[in-house]
Amino acid sequence: MSSLQTTAPNSNSQTGTDASAVSEPKPKRSMSRTQKILFFTTGWLIVLMPFLFWWNTWFGRHLSDQQLTEYLHDDKKPRHIQHALVQMGDRMSRGDAAAKQWYPDLIRLANDPVEEVRNTDAWVMGQDTSGAGFHEALLKMLADSSPMVRGNAALSLVRFGDATGRPQIVALLQLAHIAAPDTGHIVDSDRPGTAIHQGGLLAKLQSADGSQMVEVRSPIPGRIRSVSQTGANVVAGAEVAVVDPATEQVWEALRALYLVGQMEDVPAIQPYERDLPDISNDVRHQAQETEKAIRSRAAARPAANEGES
Repeated sequence: MSSLQTTAPNSNSQTGTDASAVSEPKPKRSMSRTQKILFFTTGWLIVLMPFLFWWNTWFGRHLSDQQLTEYLHDDKKPRHIQHALVQMGDRMSRGDAAAKQWYPDLIRLANDPVEEVRNTDAWVMGQDTSGAGFHEALLKMLADSSPMVRGNAALSLVRFGDATGRPQIVALLQLAHIAAPDTGHIVDSDRPGTAIHQGGLLAKLQSADGSQMVEVRSPIPGRIRSVSQTGANVVAGAEVAVVDPATEQVWEALRALYLVGQMEDVPAIQPYERDLPDISNDVRHQAQETEKAIRSRAAARPAANEGES
């Protein structure tokens, strides 16, 4: 009996091709040394550039005495001046006597053409009530064209025991009503409810004759309550936006009025005593305490007057 022998199939017989003709997968080409360096450098720059930007704009970065002097006189870079002013404020609040050498610069910067510089400067001068010339400079700043500069000057004056800027402090609690600078139509605008910083863009207005595009910006930091929407026609002087003041601004104003507020200021304070989502607990509590302090002072005055008579 013959046995059936089986053999494995021959690939050459099946395909009819030579084994040497079968193509094998080519090995993947690895990156060259130059490509690896370029790839690594690009990735490093992607990480490094935001850090460098943050480092150069972060006001908390320590400045040496030489850098502080240079920054205070860098008229081409207002943020350098602001950085130096913030550093000055920190030194003054710690009672650093060496900071006095730059006090003449603080008085000089009260007239700087850049609003943000004057705003920061007004705050810094309130950190040392013994600074020669600070009191007089702050009083002049109550007439500044910027509401924020006027407000910061008034807050700093309270540290001097001077309530001359009380009306400017009350104004910090009030809404900012922004008027259209020209007649035309809105071509773009931000949304109500959006947080906005001082100088932030609210809307773009194209003049009626189409000759120019005007940017409408917020004079205060805060939150947009209302703004004319895209396509709306506006006339010069008409209200185009309303901005609620920022929480920090309101809180600082309430703290100052706790010390110098009067009964006629109470109506401006009471809206912040309401239990509303957009009013923080800290602000609401401070508003309540401020009104109590004002009423307590008002009640004590008649008794004091009777005692004098």
